[in-house]
Amino acid sequence: MKKIKNIKVAIVMGSQSDFKTMQLSVKILKKMRIKYETKIISAHRTPKRMYEFAITAAKNNIGVIIAGAGGSAHLPGMLSALTSIPVLGVPIESKKLKGLDSLLSIAQMPKGIPVGTLAIGDDGAINAALLASAIIANYDPMVKKKLNNWRLSQTKSIKKNPK
Repeated sequence: MKKIKNIKVAIVMGSQSDFKTMQLSVKILKKMRIKYETKIISAHRTPKRMYEFAITAAKNNIGVIIAGAGGSAHLPGMLSALTSIPVLGVPIESKKLKGLDSLLSIAQMPKGIPVGTLAIGDDGAINAALLASAIIANYDPMVKKKLNNWRLSQTKSIKKNPK
């Protein structure tokens, strides 16, 4: 396993309000001791910022992008269209459709533009960080060890019998 130095995860979201959910990705990456950065990038309101981020991501040592978006949720798909870096989409729960709109927008990508789509909301943010950790673990033995320990700890936390 060849370790790649300074590789990091980018956690991007469409708006400040999405950070309530996406901060759960931050917590997991901190536990895994994976370098990360967070940014607000709206596919609709800051398209130039989105474009610049996507085309420079590889040069900036981004190994995985976690993109949280709500509503029409175009951010993960647009990023995936602009970079070959893995993009993990987290559908943010919306008020009107409870995140189903976000989920379908992220999951229904056309062939050739893949986005790994996670669960709606908090569970999706946590699982996106764990999936990003698993991707990074392919190149970083310390992350692999931390991820395995995290999973072992999770297993040990489950009681064998109800009380």
